[in-house]
Amino acid sequence: MTGGPNIDVVGVGLNATDTLIPLHEYPARGSKVEFESASILPGGQVASAMVACQTWGLRTRYIGKFGDDYAAQLHRAAFARAGVETHLFTVPGCPSHQSFILIDADGERTVLRRHDERLALQPAELQREWITPASALLLDCLDTAAASIAAGWARAAKIPVIADLDDLYPGIDALLSNIDYLIASNDIPGRVAAESDLPKAIQVVQKKFANKLTAATLGHDGVLAFDGFQFFYSPAFNVHVADTTGAGDIFHAAFIYALLQNWSTPRQLEFACAAAALNCTVVGARGGIRPIYEIENLIATCPRHPSVYNFSAQKG
Repeated sequence: MTGGPNIDVVGVGLNATDTLIPLHEYPARGSKVEFESASILPGGQVASAMVACQTWGLRTRYIGKFGDDYAAQLHRAAFARAGVETHLFTVPGCPSHQSFILIDADGERTVLRRHDERLALQPAELQREWITPASALLLDCLDTAAASIAAGWARAAKIPVIADLDDLYPGIDALLSNIDYLIASNDIPGRVAAESDLPKAIQVVQKKFANKLTAATLGHDGVLAFDGFQFFYSPAFNVHVADTTGAGDIFHAAFIYALLQNWSTPRQLEFACAAAALNCTVVGARGGIRPIYEIENLIATCPRHPSVYNFSAQKG
């Protein structure tokens, strides 16, 4: 931990230790399936995003909580190697967040996760000065009360707030009103809006919370976003997928990088899709964090999956 005030992006949220198990076939109920290897690697939405942003030259700060086990040591070492500044809390006698991830032959992952309630980040544990020097704030919304405090401080300081939302946690509506860029899993807008048509659901959510941009990541179908005036759709890149673990984490990190470069919205989404695609070519939440020039090369040379929406916009 350091006290330097010059931070580009601060992340408040989840870390997890991932046990990744590639399988030749997904197990049927009651079956026995052989596996050849298992890898234990650091992951977690916000933690992985901060490592990616630091890798791309941004100055990052991560705020989160661990147990007092080997997993905490694994994460501390990973942050130190990457150069991420940290403010970390330890819960004695508590296991850290843990995920077991089954990876099928197509690279799609199924996550079994364990979250001890004692690991919830509390509002009183945050300090305003950890948040307000930054140029952007990333939240995963899991610990909603603490995330709401951080978002409020950032909003008051005119710092853009980005949310990585994968579930509807208690108290989420109040938090989402303080989010500038809401980038959610593909099912979230429909659940919030009680609307099965995704474009309509995204419009409802954007209007309800007045986000600058409301988006849904769609896996191999790319990303669809709405800014209150027009839709933006970016198809996914057609790469060989080894593991989709961490794709959303790296998407959010790349979106933040692009946002801080003041790129246009289509360029931000395209860059984020490309960074996420490259991460999927290697096993692990952070296995395929590639340099900027490799992301740009993928954009210039790689074919896309067929578009599923007709929305388009000039790159600008």
